[in-house]
Amino acid sequence: MKINRLFAVLFGLNLLNYIDRQVLYAVFPLIQTDLSLSDLQLGSFASVFICVYLCCAPVIGFFADRSSRAKWIGATACLWSASTLGCGAAFNYVSLLAARAGIGVGEAGFTTIAQPFLAEQYPKHKHSFILALFGLALPLGSALGYILGGLIGQHWGWRAAFMLAGVPGAFLGLYAWTRLKDTRAAAATAAQKPHWNSYRALLKNKAFLWLCLAQAMITFIIGGLSAWAPTYMHRALKLDMAQAGFVMGVLIIVCGALGTFAGGKLAEKLLRRTRLSYFWVLGGALAFVVLPFWAGLCTAHLWSLLACFGLTVFCLFFPTGATSAALVAASPQEVRSMAFALNIFIIHLLGDALSPLFIGYLSDTWSLQVAFWICSLAAFPGAVFAWLAARHFAAQRAI
Repeated sequence: MKINRLFAVLFGLNLLNYIDRQVLYAVFPLIQTDLSLSDLQLGSFASVFICVYLCCAPVIGFFADRSSRAKWIGATACLWSASTLGCGAAFNYVSLLAARAGIGVGEAGFTTIAQPFLAEQYPKHKHSFILALFGLALPLGSALGYILGGLIGQHWGWRAAFMLAGVPGAFLGLYAWTRLKDTRAAAATAAQKPHWNSYRALLKNKAFLWLCLAQAMITFIIGGLSAWAPTYMHRALKLDMAQAGFVMGVLIIVCGALGTFAGGKLAEKLLRRTRLSYFWVLGGALAFVVLPFWAGLCTAHLWSLLACFGLTVFCLFFPTGATSAALVAASPQEVRSMAFALNIFIIHLLGDALSPLFIGYLSDTWSLQVAFWICSLAAFPGAVFAWLAARHFAAQRAI
């Protein structure tokens, strides 16, 4: 399979990955009314997905590095698509919670494997840019999840939104299962295959560990904003769900995609001057994100809020490609699926596994505005962690 076709298949799956993940948030108020749920229960749908996602990633990452990663990509895509259809068939809180858990299992496998699998097909100096292009699926897929979820939910109900979102991934997953090939798996010998203690070695890699902690802080903010921004707009600006989903979708498509692309290009250019470019891009994004976020929370004017939230989204997505490239650079090739799996475990355990539920609790206690203010404070330790990651990465390369 040619590299461009491989990229197209993986990008398509990644796009559907985020559509299926985000469509839930566009129909939060509809589900809340239909199933009589609290804000805390709504937040738990995001949190159970992330908890299952982060727990399954290390297990899948281990077995993927010992077998054909291509088969894992196809199988996990089919699993999360079937679980998305299960969300549409859910009849109460528990059944919807279980279906969201199934999506977590499937998407854990794909996200763990796809990025290192793709990066290995390109030269090292292209990693940041190609992974940024791949990462464009995050803002585009998330935006489509908001827009399509809001529009379909508004006109045909929240169940139809899940049903229509789940079908394409099943077909593309079957295509990946039958057509993708993993040359590394075919060439590996038993002695080259990783073992469970490879995770211990990764945890001793200080550059890798600080990088994961920095990314966890930005994931904490993204998780909270992704889950609750449409609901915030619905409450603060009195938009209906279709309007709120559309507005959030446009912000992510425009500002998220621009941020992802710009960050990838900047990291690639800076790499000619410093090998620490990936870390500086991540740290810079964390340092600048708080100001526009807070400004947006202080206004109830539509266009002012959109400008501030747009800049916030730009900053949050800016280090997407750089962070993935840094993970590739900081981990040995033979355990890269495991490295991305451990990264997923750390960033989601400390990030968006907590923030949607945390924000729901704070919203029930005070207000959604106060919850967002508190959530944004994670950027400050995140910037410090990025600096520490850069420092240890430089020290390791100097040895």
